[in-house]
Amino acid sequence: MTHPEPETTPVLALEEVSKSFGAVRALRGVSLRLYAGEAHALAGENGAGKSTLIKALAGVHRPDAGTVLLDGAPVEFHGPADARDAGVAVIYQEPTLFPDLSVAENIFMGRQPRRSLNRVDHRAVKQAAADLFARLGVDLDPDQPARGLSIADQQLVEIAKALSFDARVLIMDEPTAALTGSEVARLFGVVKTLREQGAAVLFISHRLEEIFALCQRVTTLRDGALIGSEPLEGLTEDDLVRRMVGRDLDELYPKQETEAGEVALQVRRLTREGVFTDVSFEVRRGEIVGLAGLVGAGRSEVARAVFGVDRFDGGEVEVLGTRLKPGAPSVA
Repeated sequence: MTHPEPETTPVLALEEVSKSFGAVRALRGVSLRLYAGEAHALAGENGAGKSTLIKALAGVHRPDAGTVLLDGAPVEFHGPADARDAGVAVIYQEPTLFPDLSVAENIFMGRQPRRSLNRVDHRAVKQAAADLFARLGVDLDPDQPARGLSIADQQLVEIAKALSFDARVLIMDEPTAALTGSEVARLFGVVKTLREQGAAVLFISHRLEEIFALCQRVTTLRDGALIGSEPLEGLTEDDLVRRMVGRDLDELYPKQETEAGEVALQVRRLTREGVFTDVSFEVRRGEIVGLAGLVGAGRSEVARAVFGVDRFDGGEVEVLGTRLKPGAPSVA
């Protein structure tokens, strides 16, 4: 499935790239073109080859066959440092910063401006970090320690670091998985700013609504093979799912009518001071109950308390009518 692409040279491209690990063919002749000023989505189920493709672009894996092109010319990345020096940066879901260093020190680690006698110019480091945040349109204190930053702010630090290396291609691997709605909106604003400044962005997400909200084109993989690259305009989420899985969504998850049975799990007024208060729900045999909420709302803490990993201060948990003791996962 091919569609007309911009009549310009892509900043970074893969042409007929293949990669195998033993008997497993992770990529099978995949092509991808990333253009300046465009957000390009990479879609596919788990195991479709997205991670391998990212690592081929980032210099982690060398293709067994095919070509990597930078500004239209063949290039070989012998490691992530080569890709970084060529202007390719990967922003992962959970960045790894030095927690005891400041934001500015994390951005320029090992590359700090120097004064006489080879001393670090802390004022210049701080100003350079502030300039990067101003370029991104975000308000972060360069002097703030990395410890305690939210995942969203850590990602912004990583993006600023990428810009400090003059990155022209930013690969965002599931960046919104742990973000709240407002943090996602801020990240999308940063991506728009990067596009306006000429960067090419490759965006990977399982949230299809985010792909349609942010990106202009999409490349779909299935079982390591390229299904197609096309504009998102005119596509629907069902169209994209059909390309990802090879069949209609109704066929993938057929609705099965079942009658709920007896109560299997009963949670009454579960409370842990300062964490969650007065949580009650029940789960019956034959049904699926979702526990929803934003990051930090207490979902994981409630689940851990119900299972017995964490103790709780008040309330009851019953399984098939038997009351469980707090902090006893072996009994649960």
